[in-house]
Amino acid sequence: MTLENDKALRELVLKAALLNAIQHGGKAQAGALVGRIISERQELKTKAKELSGLINKVVNEVNSLSVEEQKRRVEEKWPEALKKEKAEEEEKRLPPLPNADKYEQVVTRFSPNPDCVLHLGSARAIILSHEYARLYKGKFVLRFEDTDPKVKKPVLEFYDRIREDLDWLGCKADEECIQSDRLPIYYEYAERLLREGNAYVCTCQPEQFRKKSLSREPCDCRSLSAEENLERWQRMLEGSYSEGEAVVRVKTDMKHPNPAVRDWPALRIIDAAKYPHPRVGSKYRVWPLYNMAAGVDDHLLGITHVIRGKEHLTNQVRQEYMYRHLGWKYPEAIHYGRLKITGAFLSKSKIVQGMSEGVYTGWDDPRLATFAALRKRGITPGAVKKMIVDVGPKTADVTLSWENLYAYNRKILDPDSKRYFFVSEPIALKVKNVPKAFRAKLPLHPEKPELGFREYTVTPKGEDEAATFWVAKRDGDAAEVGNTIRLIELFNVKIDGVNADSLEASFASEAYDEARKAKAKLIHWIPKSSEVPCQVVMPDATVNEGIAENACKKLKSGTVIQFERFGFVRIDQVVPKLKAYFAHK
Repeated sequence: MTLENDKALRELVLKAALLNAIQHGGKAQAGALVGRIISERQELKTKAKELSGLINKVVNEVNSLSVEEQKRRVEEKWPEALKKEKAEEEEKRLPPLPNADKYEQVVTRFSPNPDCVLHLGSARAIILSHEYARLYKGKFVLRFEDTDPKVKKPVLEFYDRIREDLDWLGCKADEECIQSDRLPIYYEYAERLLREGNAYVCTCQPEQFRKKSLSREPCDCRSLSAEENLERWQRMLEGSYSEGEAVVRVKTDMKHPNPAVRDWPALRIIDAAKYPHPRVGSKYRVWPLYNMAAGVDDHLLGITHVIRGKEHLTNQVRQEYMYRHLGWKYPEAIHYGRLKITGAFLSKSKIVQGMSEGVYTGWDDPRLATFAALRKRGITPGAVKKMIVDVGPKTADVTLSWENLYAYNRKILDPDSKRYFFVSEPIALKVKNVPKAFRAKLPLHPEKPELGFREYTVTPKGEDEAATFWVAKRDGDAAEVGNTIRLIELFNVKIDGVNADSLEASFASEAYDEARKAKAKLIHWIPKSSEVPCQVVMPDATVNEGIAENACKKLKSGTVIQFERFGFVRIDQVVPKLKAYFAHK
């Protein structure tokens, strides 16, 4: 017996597909079902290819149903399974922070470099740090790490843009500090390290130091006295050394197995005249590197838990040497795995380059994964937050897709988004022999009659008692002479003729049951002379030209709606022309 004919298996796949679809906003993911089915039917391990074919077929059937129909079928056949899915979903919580009870107050931080706007790649650090601070009734600090006026030069506009992004995410900081305001503090601790013999001013050529370091040997500067190092330090501050001629190094272990840990650089000289800082100008010429500034600030700001990517593990080892020199206790460190989002453009340098070259229309260009772009498209902060919390701070690398984010967003939008018709590439549909005037009452939401309706009266005219509608070209292209189609919430028509830019049809019947018996395709429509021009900007920045129904004139900018059979969109402007940005199906 083939798997196609195994009724029990098909029922098992159908149940799994329906539950998966409900979990992902109406779109089941075939790849997630293979392992699940095999775990229940071990004998199918040797038939994975045939099983995948069956699963793909069932998933396509399930995904063609509305979310409401999917839920109805599960509630009808497997109500307990639906309750279990909901319970499991509600149970997802962040794991506890290590040693949280040892601290009077949990303090976390997010530390961006204001050299670009924020994007999805920053979401994990922001949301985990903020949510843990809230979970423990602690404090969430925003710290601008802007101490590189040369290579990662901060830009003034991004300070405010970052604050706006955090507000939009619902992750507003309890406290804020800017590292370019704190140079005297870093100088104070640099001098202490030098004075106590735990750091030195190195004037070796970089390549010369590198060779020594790789050989696990100290350079000549390491043995200088504290007095000689403090004298060199003053010369760094006063300008006796030029850029690249001297750095302050923190002493570690020259035999440490990781060369990157050996006597790491803490402060360096930057040509202040050539590379002025956008906030403090040319006031300073000696700037701290990441590990010096971040390490000092984490201690002084009382950060109890540092939540960041595992690429910072080496930075922790470096900073721990400095902490021991200064007699400090290192914060609790949680290092999560890499989070990759397929199809998302997350390179800050390439985003900035694309902006400077005019490739993108702005920081909110729909092709970008910036928070500004997500906002414009109608992606909710709640969807971003839920996705990140569900992934959590696990150490394993995680790969997600846009569809994962869309699934979370659908769950948020679907219960409240009003429905309207949008006809892409409209063509005319002329229906003859319409027996009377019909009044269509279209719900603004299929499950919430309290939200109201849009109403249209269709009155036949002329000797042939015809009514004319606008329908989408894709529906016209799929139409065949002799077939029956149903105009949603109106009546059924029989196709008489198909032309390049129009369709001809005759009234068939009114009852929906007859359309169902005939397996008629349901299509959306707009009565001729009841339309408003509309363009939808797609995620690839292409523009979908069409028309929307007149009721859309009452919408406000910023509203997210669903264009039926098209997808969720965010209204960007209503006049002089309706313009929307596509979110997802």
